[in-house]
Amino acid sequence: MAKEQLQVLNALDVAKTQWYHFTAIVIAGMGFFTDAYDLFCISLVTKLLGRIYYHVDGHPKPGTLPPNVAAAVNGVALCGTLAGQLFFGWLGDKMGRKRVYGMTLMLMVICSIGSALSFSNTPKSVIATLCFFRFWLGFGIGGDYPLSATIMSEYANKKTRGAFIAAVFAMQGFGILAGGMVAIIVSAAFKAKYDVPPYSVDPVGSTVPQADYVWRIIVIFGALPAALTYYWRMKMPETARYTALVAKNAKQAASDMSKVLQMDIQPEQEKIEDLGKSSNSFGLFSREFARRHGMHLLGTTTTWFLLDIAFYSQNLFQKDIFSAVGWIPKPQTMNAIQEVFKIARAQTLIALCGTVPGYWFTVALIDHIGRFTIQVMGFFFMTVFMIALAVPYNHWTHHHIGFVVMYGLTFFFANFGPNSTTFIVPAEIFPARLRSTCHGISAAAGKAGAIIGAFGFLYAAQSTDKNLTDAGYPPGIGVRNSLFVLAGCSVLGLLFTFLVPESKGRSLEDLSNENEDGEDSVELAAGAGHNRTVPV
Repeated sequence: MAKEQLQVLNALDVAKTQWYHFTAIVIAGMGFFTDAYDLFCISLVTKLLGRIYYHVDGHPKPGTLPPNVAAAVNGVALCGTLAGQLFFGWLGDKMGRKRVYGMTLMLMVICSIGSALSFSNTPKSVIATLCFFRFWLGFGIGGDYPLSATIMSEYANKKTRGAFIAAVFAMQGFGILAGGMVAIIVSAAFKAKYDVPPYSVDPVGSTVPQADYVWRIIVIFGALPAALTYYWRMKMPETARYTALVAKNAKQAASDMSKVLQMDIQPEQEKIEDLGKSSNSFGLFSREFARRHGMHLLGTTTTWFLLDIAFYSQNLFQKDIFSAVGWIPKPQTMNAIQEVFKIARAQTLIALCGTVPGYWFTVALIDHIGRFTIQVMGFFFMTVFMIALAVPYNHWTHHHIGFVVMYGLTFFFANFGPNSTTFIVPAEIFPARLRSTCHGISAAAGKAGAIIGAFGFLYAAQSTDKNLTDAGYPPGIGVRNSLFVLAGCSVLGLLFTFLVPESKGRSLEDLSNENEDGEDSVELAAGAGHNRTVPV
């Protein structure tokens, strides 16, 4: 039997778009700007780290990170992110979204600075210190996923909720773009000051001692936006849905939202207590949760897992793909700082043309065509363009611009597709007391996929010819066959999307059945996955 919606929650659902919505987007979004910058800036400097710390005298090619070191540097932050998503997701439901929000940000600031200050006398200890701080940096970043998504979904109105959550996530695109631009500016400045010959002419002189400052400056810049956002995060009130439905404090929820919405809202303590007596008090590991939301959680975890295998493989190893098709010159034809500049320029171009527009297409259209349609379409076109890259792969090695265009389109449809929707939907379809936890579980499944992509792609993308592999790597299946594998992941992601309900235009309580009691709610939950067309 349906119960009457609380006044404070109804007021949020029907509120017109106001200034506080945009404030919340910026405050939450700056966290994601920092997340993306910190996660992806490492791909800009790993080649430089290899030249600085793993140079081999007399070798025809510049130094590269050994396989185990490269895997650690690229993957350790993702491991930290997975752990942070699970821990802070759970903590956000136990302690409240706001109380945990500041912890994640301060952790990111401290560890960005620590990563850049990885000083020591030996390469091994420098890399070990860098990996230590990047793990805890990832731990803080992980907390940002469930907390930002949950806060934004609980602040938003139901008509434009998808656009608001997507806008927060879209700040990732600007973070990736900023990473490339900072690297371009820093490397250009150092290149102008230290214009040295390429490796093939002077192996030792091509990497000036000052190059060590280049990667440190790029990495430490990630602390700045996080530090600037901390004050405003602490000023945000707790979400009314947590305060009312989880903490059961009607007076505080009404008081907070009266200030935010600039209207008079009456506390309804009796109604909150009545909601608390309903059968909607099951836990995450209960049979009741499995009956109502088990298939939903399976859908959100599998689609995010499969998406991130493909997405992070491509993002973290753009430099390798561009080198493989010849879009970035051979490393021995450049000096160390010049190589950073070329890699950063390529990543910035892809971000500008494919990544950023894809995010904002989602923002513009998600509340019109729905989450399900965007996710299916995104997975479909990712598959199409990956196959289009893989089948005539030898052709693309001689037509670099065409390859970059096709590669950029896979990013466009990842972001105007499952990379956005897998973040949005878990923040909408689960009960308030489990929302942050379930989002954290879904996001952690995604990061498990990212770890597989990060570690696996390092080896898989190596040439099948032993003479053409990077130093220390065994022969792999090659970039072409790796693209076929990633296309297969996209096909599976499309199929698992059918487990996830459409959430367009519905209140959070309607989606999670928190206004329902008894068997009716079980029937509604079971049918939710089949209801794809919901009127706004």
